[in-house]
Amino acid sequence: MAGASEPPAKIRRVEEAPANVILQFESESGELTGPLLDVPDTVTPQQLEVLLNNLLQQGDPLPYAFFLQDHELAGQLGTHLQKQQVSIEAALRVVYRPQALFRVRPVTRCTASMPGHAEAVLAVAFSPSGKQLASGSGDTSLRLWDLSTQTSEHTCQGHRNWVLAVSWSPDGLVVASADMDGVIWLWQSSNGETLGCCRGHRKWVTSLAWEPAHASLPSRRFCSGSKDTTLRVWNTITRQCQFSMSSHTMAITCVAWGGEGLLYSSARDCSINVWDAQDGKLVRSLPGHGHWVNTLALSTEHALRSGAHDEHGITPDELEEAKKVAKKRYAEASKGQAEKLVSGSDDNTLYMWQPSTSKKSLARMTGHMQLVNQVQFSPDGRWVASASFDKAIKLWNGADGTFVANFRGHVGAVYQIAWSSDSRLLVSGSKDSTLKVWDVKTRKLKLDLPGHADEVFAVDWSPDGSAVASGGKDKILKLWRH
Repeated sequence: MAGASEPPAKIRRVEEAPANVILQFESESGELTGPLLDVPDTVTPQQLEVLLNNLLQQGDPLPYAFFLQDHELAGQLGTHLQKQQVSIEAALRVVYRPQALFRVRPVTRCTASMPGHAEAVLAVAFSPSGKQLASGSGDTSLRLWDLSTQTSEHTCQGHRNWVLAVSWSPDGLVVASADMDGVIWLWQSSNGETLGCCRGHRKWVTSLAWEPAHASLPSRRFCSGSKDTTLRVWNTITRQCQFSMSSHTMAITCVAWGGEGLLYSSARDCSINVWDAQDGKLVRSLPGHGHWVNTLALSTEHALRSGAHDEHGITPDELEEAKKVAKKRYAEASKGQAEKLVSGSDDNTLYMWQPSTSKKSLARMTGHMQLVNQVQFSPDGRWVASASFDKAIKLWNGADGTFVANFRGHVGAVYQIAWSSDSRLLVSGSKDSTLKVWDVKTRKLKLDLPGHADEVFAVDWSPDGSAVASGGKDKILKLWRH
């Protein structure tokens, strides 16, 4: 910031008396917007929003967030400048970021405790439309739940061991579930009937990832990663393995299918591999971590997950239109840039990558005191949240990986986190048996949600923002709403 290197005596700061401040609006890409503005130090973000919309001549006013030196303006400008000790000798650069037009209401209460599973709930996942919910359990079953009646709609039997992973196809028509025997079952989401199983892995399957909707509709391929050190790409029609990828030397921990025709895998051999999704050839390896790599997250994952779904769903007659919608949604999420990948590890660190272009990391993100269990990009790609066994959640800048804030409140290891679809809220599930909702703008705890009788292993926020689902050691699936 201009003036920051001047001796303290020469730096004029906002004092108690009212003052005027010269500011310049700047977009995220660094482009200056409009002329220099002389505004009182009592100006608020809402007033700046009106000014900016007038300058941009928006047909319909859009909501914006404003940042000075990477700190979001939450109240009056003068108060913010005093708190951050910012000089006003030179014009202030105010970076603006468009926000989601809709606002997700924070979940505040448990609306349903849904028994049914006979053992711990190990995985929960909402459908791409947010209208259905699937859960996998140590009781060897997959259950599909009716969210309108909050009861179990279908119990899918076939597994003979713990169900460890659950994943919906981008068109929402098929659910895949994988178990400790290495078997993957496919189910029709409409009636819970089996479409058959995929056999080939010799040890348990740890992760599933579907080919994105903008690349293929209807969804016919998915990838699985296993403790047997291999990845396999399957055809859902024939239920045959199209090809297998084997370069890792230890158990695969996570698989992600990106929007640029690449597959990403992490493993306990400390490596991250990038593969060509068409033929399974190894593109590059990403070195850096010194211990097991546990988790991967893509900057476009929300767009990839929701596919082309809207409130009307997808019918076979609309597949071509749906594919166009999916392509548009992905293009908006990627903003014309190569997608980013963040990895979390047992070495207590995270790395940010741009794996389609380079094997060199963009940032090394340190601060956690114990292993990183999960990492998630916000739906708009602007934030990264990481959950750790050190009981903390950390917030990072999604552009360059710089540290932003700590979320502290849990008294046990944090197992999973999930973002609201407007990127304003974050929910976490912990060993301490509670869920907590965090406000990204204020960087504070918004709500404490007790209710589970034991550790919370799995958490998901529906893509439509209407509900949070959680499950854990107490064998109960819970729904949380506003």
